[in-house]
Formats: sequence, C-alpha cells, structure tokens
Amino acid sequence: MTKRIIMDADTGIDDTLALAYLLAQPKVELLGVVGVYGNVHARVAHTNNRMVLEAFGRADIPTAMGCTAPSWAQEFAVDEGCARFHGDNGFGGVSPVDYVSGLPKSSSNVAAQSRDVNTVGLPNSLGNSAIGSVGGTRTELRDMPADAVRATCGRGVHMIIDAVRQYGEEVTVLATGPLTDVDAAIRIAPDIAQHLQLVMMGGALTQQGNCYDLICETNIIQDPEAADRVFHSGAHITMIGLDVTHQCLLTRRDIAAWEDTGVPVGRFLADMTKFYISANESSDEIFAAGSPLHDPLAAAVAVDASLVGCFDINMMVETQTGDGFGFRGRTIGDRTMLVGHSCRTHVALSVDAQRFHDDFVDSVTRLCQEQTQ
Repeated sequence: MTKRIIMDADTGIDDTLALAYLLAQPKVELLGVVGVYGNVHARVAHTNNRMVLEAFGRADIPTAMGCTAPSWAQEFAVDEGCARFHGDNGFGGVSPVDYVSGLPKSSSNVAAQSRDVNTVGLPNSLGNSAIGSVGGTRTELRDMPADAVRATCGRGVHMIIDAVRQYGEEVTVLATGPLTDVDAAIRIAPDIAQHLQLVMMGGALTQQGNCYDLICETNIIQDPEAADRVFHSGAHITMIGLDVTHQCLLTRRDIAAWEDTGVPVGRFLADMTKFYISANESSDEIFAAGSPLHDPLAAAVAVDASLVGCFDINMMVETQTGDGFGFRGRTIGDRTMLVGHSCRTHVALSVDAQRFHDDFVDSVTRLCQEQTQ
C-alpha cells in the first residue's frame, strides 16, 4: 500500500537525511516538501529542498515555502545553536552543487527555478519576506484573523491544506521543524483538523530538553504558541521527541557506506553528516557513541508506526515562564484534559532502535547506489 506524505522541514542536516530516507522508500509517494524557518531561514530551507530533490533526480516533487517567522514574532534570526549543528547553509558548509554535476551553481538560481516560491496573495516583489505583514504594518501571525493569515502565508501552508482536503487521513503530514506552518494551515482551514494525521519531531516528555535550559526542545521553543494550538486542535498527532530520538544514533562507520558507494551524492551526504557528528560530539559527551537521528526517525515512523511504542496523553506546551505558568516551551500533559476527554496525541517513549538504524543506513545507501552519476 502506498504511503502518501507531505513533509514540512526547516532543512538542515538531519532533515536532509530524513528526506533522503523517504526518497528511498518504494512505497512512499512524497506529495511535496515545504521549507519553513528554524535551522535556517525559510528561503534557505526551500532552496535546500530543491537542491536535494534535484541531486537525487526527483525534481518532479513539488516544493514550496512556508512561514518565515514564528507566529509570536515579526521576524526570525537563526539561533547560534542551530548554526553550530547545521552550518550557515543547513548542509554543514558543503553543498550538493559541489558534488553533483548539472545542478545550478547558485542558490538564487535554484530558488528562481522552484515552483510556488512567492507568497500567495502578495506582490511577487515581496515574496515570503512579507509574512505577518498586513497593509504595510508588521503584525504577529498569532494576532491575525484567519483571513489575514490566509493572505500572508506562503504556498507551503496551502499545500498542506490541499493535501489533507484531497486525501484526508490517507496522507501524513511530517513536520521536522517548528509547527508554525501546521498551525497556520489549521487556522486557515479548521475543517482539516479532524482528518489531519501529523507525525512531528519535537518535544520531550521524560527526558531533558536540548536547549540551554535543559527543559525545552528546539523545534517547540521556536514557536510554543503554535505547538500548543496544534496539540489542542483535535488532529491525530504522533510526537517523536527526544525520548526516542536520543536512542537512535548514527556513527562515522555508518556513513562510510554512503562514501564508499563512490557516487557524488553519497560523498555529499557523508561529508555533510561528518559536520553534524562532530558538532554533536563536541556538544555533549553522551553523543560520543553517535549522533541522534531526530528527523530521520520521525520520517521512518511516518512510514512505519510500529517502530515506536507510544503513551497516549493529551499534551500542552507552556507559553509563559513564572509562578503559576511553568516554563515557556516545555511539553507536558495537559491536566485540564485528563478526565472526560478523548486522546488523539501519542507520545513515543520506546523505539526499536536497531531495526530503525539498520533500515535507515541501508535505505540511504541503496538510494545513493541507484544514482547514475
């Protein structure tokens, strides 16, 4: 049975690996890839998606740009921590164009050739830089009525809406970045929430966070308000958080298989991932054994839910810090929904790490071997 997926990614290194994994799956129909802000700016994520797809000969897969800033903010700047793990360009300082012949030599050329780059309802000269802008006045997305959100969101948000309306529960939305695009899609089209099958990489329920406070997880802290609204939207949600991603580790020995294929795109993936592994090793001694496969695990669960064991609980995200509020960005069970509420959120707490690891490494190796260049 074919698995339909639409991916929403802030395309850094592990997002790229997740995308490669999906491309390797013969029974996955990737309906589109949306670039959102997070590890990099949204326009960079969008460009990265196009370059990766073209490098693997899949330029036929539609791409679009989503939101360029969190719902709570007027603008976005890449966090120093994200740059440390993904490099300034999201690829650890390397690029597919340096390995694969025939790709455009500049990011601007790649973006110009992409479909659906410009923001729906806005002049082409503004592009998605005008996200959250109404009548020339900067306005936070969370304060906008649905009609205003519709007018300012990128085509990527509408791509999500269109996919869910067309396929309903037969399509999975895979979110490997902040949940701003998913939140915007639900706000514009509330009718999709009850049919939305979302697999998200983000949060932590039983483990420390990976931000400076050791409480919050990176994708959630980017837009806590959006994540909280998504948790309360009624969508079917599988949360792939640090509870399980920290159990799935990638080593230099693993990526040697991609380099050994002798294929240019294999060398690109290997060199890119070396940067990621080095960054993890230098950040925390727990990663001496390997680097966590955050986004690839979420992608794998979108294909095969049996990889993880889940605890069903209605979740919330703290949106304020202080007495009576908890800590902004923390993902935790919602005590107001413990009794008398059905549960549609499933938090992964166990994982068949070896089965996933072997399938992931083998799948990406096979994908590289299939390339003719």
